Amino acid sequence: MVAMVEEINKVGVVGLGTMGAGIVEVFARAGFTVTGVEIDDAALERGRTHLEKSLAKAVAKGKLTEDEQRAILGRVTFTTSRDDLADAHLAVEAVPERLDIKRSVFADLDRILPPAAILATNTSSLSVTEIAALTSRPGKVIGLHFFNPAPVMRLVEIVTTVVTEPHVRETATQVVTRLGKTPVAVGDRAGFVANALLVPYLNHAVAVYEQGLATREQIDAAITSAAGFPMGPLTLMDLVGLDVLLDVMDVLWDEFRRPRYAAAPLLRRMVAAGLLGRKSGRGFYDYSGADNPAEPEPTAPLAQLVGDGPGQISLADLLLVPHLNDAARMIGDGYATADDVDTAMRLGCGYPKGLAAMLDERGVKNVTETLAELAAAGLFTDDTAPLLTMLAKQGKDTLRS
Repeated sequence: MVAMVEEINKVGVVGLGTMGAGIVEVFARAGFTVTGVEIDDAALERGRTHLEKSLAKAVAKGKLTEDEQRAILGRVTFTTSRDDLADAHLAVEAVPERLDIKRSVFADLDRILPPAAILATNTSSLSVTEIAALTSRPGKVIGLHFFNPAPVMRLVEIVTTVVTEPHVRETATQVVTRLGKTPVAVGDRAGFVANALLVPYLNHAVAVYEQGLATREQIDAAITSAAGFPMGPLTLMDLVGLDVLLDVMDVLWDEFRRPRYAAAPLLRRMVAAGLLGRKSGRGFYDYSGADNPAEPEPTAPLAQLVGDGPGQISLADLLLVPHLNDAARMIGDGYATADDVDTAMRLGCGYPKGLAAMLDERGVKNVTETLAELAAAGLFTDDTAPLLTMLAKQGKDTLRS
């Protein structure tokens, strides 16, 4: 029987990039003893520096006292040896999203940690089931998907497989709650909740841009104005990294094989060209210090269909309504509840309100009619979510009716 949460005090974090170092901070702030592990001294020092800078910034903002800062740092040990996790109760893997790298990590963790210890992966796209199968304890492997920046974002997706032991899920949920985070429990499916909804919406914005239906500025402004999102989709893609988003799209495509999950050709070409967003200095926008002159009005033949004039489809509807349809499909599939979807998008993606709440505000009738209008114009190639079709036939206008 695995230790209950009050007995889980020693945590290992493998991989101290931005996400891993943030996870170390989250655990140490919550009173856990944490061992951070990296592959070499240089990477270890980068992780240490990231943690120290983050805590110093919190002190400067008055969110931590210097005594609290010292106490947090005192709970963290840094090492290049995974063997130093031999007495850990829980280990969280936060290495790059490559199964070959994770295979090495989990083989070591399985060998080193006590048999009752829980092994967790922070993967945002890979199969937790496949990762669990790399160990001799698949029932004690779980997904703990933190969101970046981990000290700030409140959501953690708890991902269970078909063989995850119930007490492991319960213990993980208690740990996440002790961290001051909000857990959303889901099964092992590509993209889980947040990324499975966010990334196709971002990819759709790329397709709209590629088709010449609107400029990048128009696309970003339409969403921030209509939905109050913290930033437009193309700006957000540049921030996250186009290569990261392409990887997620390919994972979604492999699992679902629906047109909605096919990566936009432009996205693939930009990644191939090294235009990855902020981290490369250029993506949809230029971050090298050069000006970003406004693009000319689109002249593509279909651009005349999009606008605010009579008989035109609003750009905000073109971008947002298929996003709402994705949420309805996920809820209808029984993968997540409307409340889970809303929690994931608010706390994991910074949305001012959840997609189910937005859909209920617009009404099922309005959303289904808009989807039909988009399809008739050739601007929407997926099907209306069966749940929406059913509710419309029943005369119900909200998901939560």
